[in-house]
Amino acid sequence: MPGTSPDRDADSPEADGSVQDNPPNPGAAGEPEGPGVPDAPETEPPAVDAPQPNPEGRREPESTGVSGEPENVADTGATGDTEGAGDADNGESGRTPYPPALIATAVALPVALLVGVVVAAVLVLRAPAEPEPVALGPVPAPAADGPACTTLMPALPADMGDFTRASLVEPVPPATMAWQRPDGGEPIVLRCGLDRPLEFNRASALQIVNGVQWFEIRDDAAATATWFAVDRETYIALTVPDGSGPTPLQAVSDTITAQLPARPIDPGELPN
Repeated sequence: MPGTSPDRDADSPEADGSVQDNPPNPGAAGEPEGPGVPDAPETEPPAVDAPQPNPEGRREPESTGVSGEPENVADTGATGDTEGAGDADNGESGRTPYPPALIATAVALPVALLVGVVVAAVLVLRAPAEPEPVALGPVPAPAADGPACTTLMPALPADMGDFTRASLVEPVPPATMAWQRPDGGEPIVLRCGLDRPLEFNRASALQIVNGVQWFEIRDDAAATATWFAVDRETYIALTVPDGSGPTPLQAVSDTITAQLPARPIDPGELPN
C-alpha cells in the first residue's frame, strides 16, 4: 500500500542532509523569490572618464572619478586669492580719506599767501616813497613871533601845485614852513619875520604879484630863487627851486594880501 514510510523518507536527499548545488535564482522569471538571505549587491569599480580633447587648448579640470563631476581645484585657490584681496581692499578702504574741503583749503592757502605777497610787493613798488623830513637851518628872524607871522602862518595853503606841505626836522625854526613834491627833491621854504635883505635898496627892481611887491635874489649855484615880500609889516621870504612854476608865488601872494595889510616899502641906501 502506498504511503510514506520512514524508510523512504530516510533515503531522500533532504533526509540525509545533502544540499543541492543549484541555489534558487531570485531573478529567474516565473520563480518566486524565496525567503532566503538576499545576495549582496555587486559593486562595480568607478568609471574613470577619459580626458576629452580640448579644441581651444584650454586645460580642463581633472576629475576625481568618484561622482563624475570635475573637482574645481583652481576655483578653491581663486576663492582664497579673492578673499585675501578682499581683505587687502578692506584694509585700504578702512583708511579715512581727507575731506575735499580740507584738501581745497590746504591748496588754496599757499596760493592765497603767494598772491598776497605779490600784490603787496606791487603796491609797495607803485606807492611813492614818503619823503624824508626837511632839515632847515636857523636864520635871523627877529619878528618871527610878532603878530604878522602869527596871523600869516596858519593861513598858508597845504598844497601849492605839485608841492605838499612837508614835515620839518626838529628843532623847527620859528615861523618857518616847507612844501615838497611826493618824490622828494628840493623843497619850497617860507620864512616870516626876517630882517630887510642887504641887497634890497632904492635901485632894486621889484615885481608885483597879486598885489604884493616882491624882490628877487637868485642863487644860480643852488638853482633856486628867493623872493622877498617888501611891502608888509615884516619881511617874508619864499625860496623856490627852479622849475616850480608860478603857482607857489601866486598862492603865497594871495594869502599875504588876504591876511596882512600893505605898507610903504623901506629899501636900503644905495651902495657907495
